Amino acid sequence: MSSDYALHIAPNPKRVPSVAILIAISSLSPLAMNIYLPSMSGMMAAFSATSGEIQLTMSFYFIAIAVAQIVLGPLSDQFGRRPVIVLGMLLFVIGSILCLLAPTVEALIAARIVQAVGGGTGLVLGRAIVRDMFGREQAASMIGYVTMGMAVAPTIGPAIGGLLDAQYGWRGGFFLMLIFGVGVTVSAFLYLPETNRYRSPVSIRKIASSYNQLAREKMFWAFCLCAVSSAALYFAYLGGAPFVAAGVLGLTPAEIGLYFMVVALGYILGNFITGRVAERVGVVRMIIAGTLIGLFGVLLIAAAVVSGALNAPMLFLPMFFVGVGNGVCLPSAISGAVSVRPDLAGTAAGLTSSLQIGFGAIASAIVASFLATDELGSGAAPMVVVMAVGAAASLVFVTAVYFGEKQISHLPTD
Repeated sequence: MSSDYALHIAPNPKRVPSVAILIAISSLSPLAMNIYLPSMSGMMAAFSATSGEIQLTMSFYFIAIAVAQIVLGPLSDQFGRRPVIVLGMLLFVIGSILCLLAPTVEALIAARIVQAVGGGTGLVLGRAIVRDMFGREQAASMIGYVTMGMAVAPTIGPAIGGLLDAQYGWRGGFFLMLIFGVGVTVSAFLYLPETNRYRSPVSIRKIASSYNQLAREKMFWAFCLCAVSSAALYFAYLGGAPFVAAGVLGLTPAEIGLYFMVVALGYILGNFITGRVAERVGVVRMIIAGTLIGLFGVLLIAAAVVSGALNAPMLFLPMFFVGVGNGVCLPSAISGAVSVRPDLAGTAAGLTSSLQIGFGAIASAIVASFLATDELGSGAAPMVVVMAVGAAASLVFVTAVYFGEKQISHLPTD
């Protein structure tokens, strides 16, 4: 059996982008994803829309990223990372302008789709760039560091979004995204080098062949579905927490933004831990530890809902542990997925991210749909149920990773 599965690619100093630029291109999409969460109630009033309609600005954002990345990953494998990312950043800027000018909720949803496709390029290809430069274990540490820095923007995003909403209404957060997008686009054009060494002519047949080859790799699916199920916990929470916080607990946009910082701080801590120890501990142990930490957070919030003790701290603080768990699990799961076939790193990164966002959109939409139909009468119960399903799935797939790696380690190599 070939040892290509754990191939170590030494970085070339002449083509290594700075951590700062990787953080910048990776931060656009997460920032756009959650900076406007505190403004959702205000947007309902501004557009005379229901919570379900406003939730579509998030659900379609997720879906657009998921669909786009099926194509973006293979394109970057064949045209290179740099041109795809620069064009994506320009598209994000255009989408942000359209969001600011949207006269109706339908126009806003369409603008968010444009914004999502553009911002998603940096989110997925930042991971592929790291894998271009490093072997699997070191890539997990590097993804952890990049994600830790990347998480700063969405950490402070809801808090800033809440303050901007108080001063300028729902458009305040989108204006900040426009400014950030312009800055990142210029930086990517000036400072992002090309890192892909496996480029080949593009064609529909070639893209289909890349996915066909990747789909046959069992360990890719094990790592990928670990990342998907772990991320689903967070997306389910995003689908319900803003409405529960405002409609059930009566929190203001500024208060919601500050509480969301607690969630993101957990994610930063988890990624910091990954950056420090993943290379020594190994991706499998990191995935197991992260899954168990996230499960603990889900159990805490479920206990609060079942016991009737749900309040603002118990809605947000348990998610600190889910954030830590995701920060520990996801970089290693993603590194494992994109390392199964280094020559298809962009394709693997695109498909993994696509499935993460796609299933995240489904989880978020299910939660929002239940809350809208029940007019918040059930509180946080729908959100907790969907999160529990994600936690159970995580346990199944982490088991597949453990036994799959154990089997591989016992096979002879060339």
